[in-house]
Amino acid sequence: MLGLGILCAVGASILYNTSIALQAMEARDVPAEHSLRVSLIGKLIRNKKWLGATLLGLLGWPLEIAALLLAPLTVVQPCLASGLIVLLWLGVTRLGERPGRREYLAVAAIVAGVAGVAWAAPDRSTDHSGTVAIAVALGLVAIPIALPYVLRRRPSGAGTVAVIGAGFGYAWTAIASKLLTDELAAGLLLVAVGWLATAAASEGLALLSEMSALQSGPATRVAPVMFAVQVMVPVILAPLIFMEKWSTTPGDGAALVGFMLVSLSGVILLASSKAVAAVIESAHAND
Repeated sequence: MLGLGILCAVGASILYNTSIALQAMEARDVPAEHSLRVSLIGKLIRNKKWLGATLLGLLGWPLEIAALLLAPLTVVQPCLASGLIVLLWLGVTRLGERPGRREYLAVAAIVAGVAGVAWAAPDRSTDHSGTVAIAVALGLVAIPIALPYVLRRRPSGAGTVAVIGAGFGYAWTAIASKLLTDELAAGLLLVAVGWLATAAASEGLALLSEMSALQSGPATRVAPVMFAVQVMVPVILAPLIFMEKWSTTPGDGAALVGFMLVSLSGVILLASSKAVAAVIESAHAND
């Protein structure tokens, strides 16, 4: 079951990251005045290529749900970063970028980290904390999601805030998706629909923040921070919200944390690679 869950998470990641590359190629053609405004999505949604890329990413979500039904969140999140390897492949094959020692080291770190996390994984749990604990945790996650829209009239530092907001938005989606699967397993359909609604809202805000960040900032700065946040925030909150017991894993959780850090270092290295950034920033170069 764990192996099948990992395969589903990797498949979802491949779809997500291919979608990111194709979306970014279109987002940079929209005037910067639409940044952090619904009008940006309004412009993009009329672009058939961007819409197709978005639909491709949406196809990854059922695979992520399947992964969460089969594996703990602690395992699924690092696996969702593995699709960055697809962006490296696109950079090499489509744009002629040459992978160097940095890229090979990053890929090795991601593969080794994901394999190690799978080996050291805690048991999957369908239990979660009480309403107050979940509300406090998600309240803290919501603050950086909303912050770019509070500060959008202050250009200074807005790009960085948008990147972080996008990462936290995708993190909320992962947490809400896990809560959705738990409620479905318990037969609480209406509660599950509620979590589905919050996941859709956070995904929309995260997408808007991400597209806004890619309008003005280089992908080498946007991608590493966004991916690091969206991978690590749900993992850090997993023991608190979902009762995933790291103390039962090898080394009382030390091996699990170590492998997660190895995977995260690979994610940051690869996301900041010129080969990966070239794909995200190509913006109609091949049109």
